[in-house]
Amino acid sequence: MKRLCLLVVLLFIAGPVFGQGSSVWIDDLTWPEVQEAIAAGKRTAIIYAGSSEQNGPHMVIGKHNFIARALAQRIAEELGDALVYPVLPYAITGNAVTRTGHMRFPGSVSLPPEVFFGVVRGVAQSALTAGFKVVALMGDHGGGQDELALAAKELDGEVRASGARVLFIGDLYAKSRVQMRDILARRGLPTDEDHAGIPDTSSLLYLETQGQWVRKDKIALADPKNGVRGHPQHASAELGKVYLDLKVDLAVKQVRSLLAASK
Repeated sequence: MKRLCLLVVLLFIAGPVFGQGSSVWIDDLTWPEVQEAIAAGKRTAIIYAGSSEQNGPHMVIGKHNFIARALAQRIAEELGDALVYPVLPYAITGNAVTRTGHMRFPGSVSLPPEVFFGVVRGVAQSALTAGFKVVALMGDHGGGQDELALAAKELDGEVRASGARVLFIGDLYAKSRVQMRDILARRGLPTDEDHAGIPDTSSLLYLETQGQWVRKDKIALADPKNGVRGHPQHASAELGKVYLDLKVDLAVKQVRSLLAASK
């Protein structure tokens, strides 16, 4: 009983200390906590772009943002020296005036390329100003990959002499798609998965906790008319874990590889 009481007292004392400033999310911290975290070795800032876009009749518009939130945290924890800025919820998804791409469907949001580029560059510059020495830019949606790469290239050229780095982590998106197609092929599943198909739907099936993001009764066959370019009927939570693990692994490896190459 004495040991139990002592444990309760220690937990009561330690609880608030461990609870304060323990999150990897900038949003959860005060500015002194961010400053202290950087001074203590949190040198990397992760800036992860999601997207708000249609995902067929069976999947919610926030798909990319939910995936981005889950993966950004995992990547930060794997790196061990990173904090994460709030997920950028909008990307380039089509022309909002002429209604091209995903903008043909209600609920989708698109930023003009120059606006998306400017936002990414501004957030990255803010991270550098805060004192981070490594800024890793990545995105979960195809639209905006070029702008992420350009923002990283421009800023990296400007700050590299000072010892800072700005990196584009493109493997998370591009290589994961290629490798996932190989995995699907080995399982005898369709590989022409472009949007709202097996990888996307599987990801949310794995991440959702209460069946709130995938309308299982509305999973449709591939039909560009309803926004699906793939075969979501073959999706599974198990495949979602495979895909998401792949993305985390590729991102962490690329960050480390790029930093090692610059030494």
